[in-house]
Amino acid sequence: MSNRDNIQSIRKLWSEIYKNEDYNVILEQLIAEVESSALSNPHVSQPEGWYKDAIVYSLYVDLFNGTFAGLTEKLPQLRELGVSCIWLLPILDSPMRDAGFDIRDYRTIRADLLDLPQSTSVEERQKAFRDFLDEAHKNGLKVIFDIAMNHTSEEHQWFVESRKGPDNPYRDYYIWNKDTNRYKETRLLFKGMCPSNWEKDGDYYFFHRFFEFQPDLNYRNPQVLLEVSRILLFWLSQGLDGFRADAIPYIWKEEGTDCENLPEAHMIIKIFRAILDQVRPNTLLLAEACQPPVEVVKYFGDGDECHAGYHFPLMPMIFKSLAIQDAEPVLDVLHPSVTPDIMSENQWFMFLRLHDELTLEMVTPEDRAIIHGHYCRDPRWDFRVGEGISARLAELLDRNPDKIGLAYSIMLTLPGTPIIYYGDEYGKFNDDDFYETFRKETGKDDTRYFVRGPMNWEETASELSDPESVTSKVNTIIKTQLKARSLTKVFGRGSNTWAKPELSENTKNTAPVLAYFREYEGEKVLVINNLSDKALEIKSVDGKTFTGIDIIGGNEVSFPLTLAPLAFKWVKL
Repeated sequence: MSNRDNIQSIRKLWSEIYKNEDYNVILEQLIAEVESSALSNPHVSQPEGWYKDAIVYSLYVDLFNGTFAGLTEKLPQLRELGVSCIWLLPILDSPMRDAGFDIRDYRTIRADLLDLPQSTSVEERQKAFRDFLDEAHKNGLKVIFDIAMNHTSEEHQWFVESRKGPDNPYRDYYIWNKDTNRYKETRLLFKGMCPSNWEKDGDYYFFHRFFEFQPDLNYRNPQVLLEVSRILLFWLSQGLDGFRADAIPYIWKEEGTDCENLPEAHMIIKIFRAILDQVRPNTLLLAEACQPPVEVVKYFGDGDECHAGYHFPLMPMIFKSLAIQDAEPVLDVLHPSVTPDIMSENQWFMFLRLHDELTLEMVTPEDRAIIHGHYCRDPRWDFRVGEGISARLAELLDRNPDKIGLAYSIMLTLPGTPIIYYGDEYGKFNDDDFYETFRKETGKDDTRYFVRGPMNWEETASELSDPESVTSKVNTIIKTQLKARSLTKVFGRGSNTWAKPELSENTKNTAPVLAYFREYEGEKVLVINNLSDKALEIKSVDGKTFTGIDIIGGNEVSFPLTLAPLAFKWVKL
C-alpha cells in the first residue's frame, strides 16, 4: 500500500468508527502527526517478511539477567543459540502487579531494568534503551516488545485523573457506570481470581477485563485512539522492530455482545497497521488474540491488519498427541476446517510454553480432562479452575530430554515462526520460591509465577559442565535443532503436506508417527516424529521409499527406517 493509500485508509476507517464529524479535528491531528513521523523517522524499512525466518526468544529482562546491561552481555550467546529476534516481555513503567502488563507510563522504561536511579529522567532512560537496541541490531537481532492496548494500570496518569469525577476531561478515557448492568454478556477472563468485570470506585464502577487494577480503555472516545497511536509513533522513532499487540480482541465494547472480536476492533487494528506502514514499513504487528484460529485469521484482514498471530490451540494439541502417543490431535487442529489457510505474507507464531499457563480454554471438555489429567501432576499448578496448567516445559514432560527434544522437533518444523521461552533451552524447572514470594507480596494466587522465575547462570553453567545433566542434554538437543533449522527457509516459508507412514508392525487404531513434507523453492524435507515410547520401523511413506540426508545428523537416511522411542528425523530429499 502506498503512503497516500495509508492515509486514505486511516480517513475511511475513522469515518466508519466515529460518525460524529466533530471528531474530525482529532483525525486531522492524527494524520498530521503520522505524516510528520514518516518524514522524520531515521530508521529504514525492514526486509519484507523477515519474521517468517525468525527464531524468537521471549524473556523478562530482570529475570533473564537482571538489567539491559546484563541482557546485552548475553546477546552473543543468544545469537550463537540461533536466535534472531528478542521478544521483550513487559519493560514499560509499571507497578508490577501483573508482571508489567499493568502499564503506568507507555513511554518510559522501568529504571531498575536500566540499572538507573528511579529519579533518572525519561530522556536518559530512552537513550539507554536506544543504546541497547543498537547493540542488539549489531548482533543481528531484531527486538519487539509488548504493548497493552486494551487497558492500563490504575496508576496511569489518565486513570488517576479519570477517577477524580465525571467532569474530569480524562473521565471518558475509561468506562464508568453507576451500576454493573452494562456488558452483562461479557465472560470473566480471570475466573477464580476476579469475581466481576466491574470494580466499585466511589459512587461509580469502572470496567475491566483483566485484574481489577487494570481498567479498560474506552476507544469510543477518539482521543484514546489518538493517544495509543502516538505511543506507536514514539517507539517507531526509537527503532523498535515490532509490537506484540496484547489483548486486542477486547478493545471495543458493544452492549448486547460478548465484547470480543467486534468489527470496530478490527478497524482500529487496521488504523494501527496503516500507521506502521506509513512510518516504517514491515514493522511487525503481532496479534495476541487467545481465540480459535478462525477468529485469529480475521486479525490478518486482507493483508492490512496484523502480520502474524499466535496459534493458541495447536500448543495443547501437541501436548495431547504426546500424552496419548497419537498424531491425530495435531492433524485435526491444523485441518483447514479448524485452521484456515492464510495469505503468504501472514504467519503463525508457534510455541510450546510461554510466560502464561498452558491454556486449555479452547479445547473440548473431553480434551481438557485428558490434558489436565495427564500433565497437572501437582494440584498447585492448576490455573483458572481447570482451564490451564502453570508449569514449565521440562516439568510437563517429566524432565525427560528425549520428550523435550521431540516436542521441539514438532514445533520447529510445522509451518510458522517458533518461540523459545527463556530457560527452556536449558530445561529450566518451575520456581516454587518465586511463586511463593509473589503470592505473599500481592495476595494473588496467580500460579503463572511458577514459570516466571529468574535464571541462575552460575547454576546453569555448572549443569552444562555435566554432560549427563538434564540441562546439558536439553541444551545440546535444542542448539543442534536450531542450527539445522537455520540452514533452510523451508520451515518458515514452505508448504506443508501430511504424509502417511507405513509401519512394519500393526499399531491398531493409533497413529504413533507424525510425518509431513515441507517444500519451498525446490527444496523438500520429510519430517518424521515418533510419538511412541517404543522403537518403530517405518517401511515407507505414502507408499514410497526415499533416500535423503538427515539435516540434524548429516548422515544418509533410507527406508526401511528404524526410529528409536521419541526420536525424530528431518530428511532432506
